Amino acid sequence: MANEVILLDFWPSMFGMRTRIALREKGIEFEYRDEDLWNKSPLLLETNPVHKKIPVLIHNGKPVCESTIQVQYIDEVWSDKNPILPSDPYQRAQARFWVDFIDKKMYDAQRKVWGTKGEEQETGKKEFIELLKTLESELGENTYFGGDDFGYVDIGLIGFYSWFHAYEKYGNLNIESECPKLIAWAKTCMQRESVAKSLPDSEKVIEFVTEIRKKFMLE
Repeated sequence: MANEVILLDFWPSMFGMRTRIALREKGIEFEYRDEDLWNKSPLLLETNPVHKKIPVLIHNGKPVCESTIQVQYIDEVWSDKNPILPSDPYQRAQARFWVDFIDKKMYDAQRKVWGTKGEEQETGKKEFIELLKTLESELGENTYFGGDDFGYVDIGLIGFYSWFHAYEKYGNLNIESECPKLIAWAKTCMQRESVAKSLPDSEKVIEFVTEIRKKFMLE
């Protein structure tokens, strides 16, 4: 059966980046379609009628929604190359735990760093750095979160790295001084072709964030 793979995405989305990386780790050719989130395409609304959000992975006409589910789906469908989730059930459960932690905590915290002012921003900055330190502690002395192998937790977190310069600019932070091992991990991830091709340039992200801040009158 032919594999027709389409990804409905939005270039600065750290969630869409996960799916891009997973597909490239597996060597899967896919058609990338960048969505206008202020004018969503009929295909996006049709394939994700519940949340109406990107990313949507369409495999042979069948949509799969939510980035973490997409990454697991990709790992199961194309299981013959570059496993993403560990084979051991306990290690697999731990990897899912940490990506769930990232999903529940990181987005809201990082949003406060660049998208708020005053006391709310200060609280958000502290919360964000604490989250990064928790993740850095889990990484330990390992190359990747899965030890020597790039995998599910790395894919779950690395997209946020493309936003780090924006966090630093608007949050007046120095993330490397706070979490040097996490930055070293990110730089190692960026050496992978799948990651380098999937993450946007950080300066482009800063420009995007600047426009959003102006729209919400934070500038």
